[in-house]
Amino acid sequence: MKKNLLTLCLVLAMGVSTPLAVQATETISPANVSVAPTINIATLQQLSWQPLIPPVTQDVKLTTNSPHIAQGNIDGAVGAFALPADRGSLEITLSSLVADNTLFAPSVLVLDEQMRPAAYYPASYFTYEKAGIMVSDRLQGVMKLTPALGQKQIYLLVYTTRDELAKSTTLLAPAKAYAMGVGNAVPNIPDPVARHTQTGDLKIKVVAEQAMGNIMIGLTQSAPAAAPVVVGNTTQPVASPTPTKPAAPVLSETENYFNRAIKDAVKAGDVDKALKLLNEAESLGSTTARETFIGSVKGKG
Repeated sequence: MKKNLLTLCLVLAMGVSTPLAVQATETISPANVSVAPTINIATLQQLSWQPLIPPVTQDVKLTTNSPHIAQGNIDGAVGAFALPADRGSLEITLSSLVADNTLFAPSVLVLDEQMRPAAYYPASYFTYEKAGIMVSDRLQGVMKLTPALGQKQIYLLVYTTRDELAKSTTLLAPAKAYAMGVGNAVPNIPDPVARHTQTGDLKIKVVAEQAMGNIMIGLTQSAPAAAPVVVGNTTQPVASPTPTKPAAPVLSETENYFNRAIKDAVKAGDVDKALKLLNEAESLGSTTARETFIGSVKGKG
């Protein structure tokens, strides 16, 4: 498995509700979700969640007219985004751009379909990146998420905190950046400082990917344990279930084939492939594939 990737919350046993951290190898990694701020569920449900369907790049202006949360340490405008959970793994690049020497210092709370905290990226996760030809100074971080089976969507809440509002970010002076770029001597001049504010400019890019070693969001299950949470005033139509014939017992040779393939996929770090094999095996009537998957994942943890 690639060293710079992270798997979290590989929880499959039915009835288990607490995510399980099984690996953490990033130098800069998400914080333990147990230390994430607590946000009232009613507050979350009142937000208007903006859908982001990959591939997409979206500019977002957080202003005084944007939704605002002031609970605990959270204080400022927030960005609320809904992401599809049926597109495989997601790579999300979040940038907070400097404007007029001000900056929104983001933290991100990832919620599963049931609006339960599943991953937490504090402000320290988003590091300073100097301006380039096509982009300004910014705080930036890349989040890799793998929604678990049985979900329709997951949620990203971007916010700032009172602690961050008391801080600032030192930027690289443009003259220094130019000198570095052309190989000249770097001038001894002061660097500008961007103060942190309750509003700011964000850029969020979302792509679907097959690379694994990401963060598993929510509980893996063959079907949702409960109806999706309705967010804001949006209601989701409920499709009538289609009757299906019970699957015939799978042949032992087929069962063994899938179990071996699942073990090999997990061992190679390709959890996406293992999950697909699990689904295919269970659609054929396998009764051991899920146990094999869970055991393999636990074995790698």
